[in-house]
Amino acid sequence: MATEKAGAVSEPTLITSVQRALHLLEAVGRHPGGAPAKQLARAAGLPLPTAYHLLRTLTYEGYLSREGGVFVLGEAVERLGGAGARARQRAEVGAALARLGDEVGVAVYFSVYREGEVEVVAIADRPESPAVEEWADFRSTAHAHAIGQCLLAQLDERDREDHLSRYPVQALTPYSVRNASDLRRRLAARDRSQPVIERQEYVLGTVCGAFPVAAGDTAASLAISVPVGEAERLRPAMESLRSRVPHAISSLSFSISI
Repeated sequence: MATEKAGAVSEPTLITSVQRALHLLEAVGRHPGGAPAKQLARAAGLPLPTAYHLLRTLTYEGYLSREGGVFVLGEAVERLGGAGARARQRAEVGAALARLGDEVGVAVYFSVYREGEVEVVAIADRPESPAVEEWADFRSTAHAHAIGQCLLAQLDERDREDHLSRYPVQALTPYSVRNASDLRRRLAARDRSQPVIERQEYVLGTVCGAFPVAAGDTAASLAISVPVGEAERLRPAMESLRSRVPHAISSLSFSISI
């Protein structure tokens, strides 16, 4: 019973401290040029000793910085803001993909090549058109799926060779490209703006297609997948998707900040 009473007292105290700290951060945010402790205490409705304690803690943790006797927002707050912006961007991409998937009737994938890695940013699928299960890490199997082949085709030779040196080509299915030499020849024969079609190279029973999309200086692609028994749907669905892209997602910034 004594433990429960102690918990009942400490919990609201912790919540109150968090609320006070947030109120101080909000007060600092309203003064871009900074403000002294006394002014912030008044703005947050806090006793000056309490404000001093919280300001010191927030400064120590990097959420505030003291410059010339005034407090300004620190780098930790900027990182939080950046993370929030990226989360909103990803949500927008996801919503755009969901609309495209509903219109085209297939699973849709948006991917980028960032800092030497294949990154699937968002996937939109439905029960009647499920996405491919990532049974082998997409990052290390770029040679075997349409997403990766499309991204690798957009890289310059140095970056492509760097990727292949870190992720050696190996066959995942009987239909996969067999070695790095075969992959290089395949990529060299393809214009980087052309779509990529992959038939059961990553997983048996599925065919995929991908095409590049504008993303500033970042290699990016949109891709779709369908069951191998419905392979005839792949190319029409890809053309339908490409025709919708400018109208559906041209307002989104497919950039390295996503």
